[in-house]
Amino acid sequence: MKIKSNGITFNVQVDGPEGAPWVAFSNSLATNLGMWDAQAAYFKAKYRVLRYDQRGHGGTEVTPGPYTFDLLVADVIGLFDALEIDKAFFAGVSMGGMTALGLVEQHPDRVLGVAPCDCSSASTPASKQQWEERIAIVRQSGMPNLVDSTLTRWFPTALTPEAPPFIPKVREMILGTRPDGFAGCCGALADFNYQPGLAAIKRPVLVIVGTKDQMLAGSRQIHADIPGSTIVELEGAGHLSNLDRPDEYNRALETFMQGVH
Repeated sequence: MKIKSNGITFNVQVDGPEGAPWVAFSNSLATNLGMWDAQAAYFKAKYRVLRYDQRGHGGTEVTPGPYTFDLLVADVIGLFDALEIDKAFFAGVSMGGMTALGLVEQHPDRVLGVAPCDCSSASTPASKQQWEERIAIVRQSGMPNLVDSTLTRWFPTALTPEAPPFIPKVREMILGTRPDGFAGCCGALADFNYQPGLAAIKRPVLVIVGTKDQMLAGSRQIHADIPGSTIVELEGAGHLSNLDRPDEYNRALETFMQGVH
């Protein structure tokens, strides 16, 4: 369904029984809420599940970039207000994981707990340059020239005979991402720093990361920097660990949420 929030129209999907605890899922760059299909199917029996397309992605409106994580976090609060969500669990992968960190730092009263997955807590000069290069590519020639490099960065076996079965689905999500939305979110990824606030986080935090993900070190550092946080490393999983190891991901998240009171 479509929801007007924070000045734009968002594409959202809500599943599960009314009155159940809320859990919200936030997508990565160049994907859409379909990346959470396995989680929605698993959790909708006991939770009220919110999935949404981040600004400029999927069926959500594109606005001029560059975006900031302050804007992407404000989008979440706007959606929570529109749906009358007082508090929710919030899980995100990659860009969605950084959104989770911003949410728990800026609005701890709106979350029951967060799961920042397969992400880091700050950009670097090197990562800023990489994002600027990708913006230039997509501005010049669109998304197709980024597909194969993105897939192999996310999943080492993506272009081999041993490729995971979900690769065609992810390929379509990347190709379906609008260049302006991609570039806008790249702007947020190129310039953010949540590291200074991690030590002060009091809400429950679960870090999930694939052992084959380039964000492994960054995720371990987030865990080290947040007192009382938990980390689960999914053996063999790539960057979108919820897609690569959905059963293990779901069990880890369920155990975490059941332990929060």
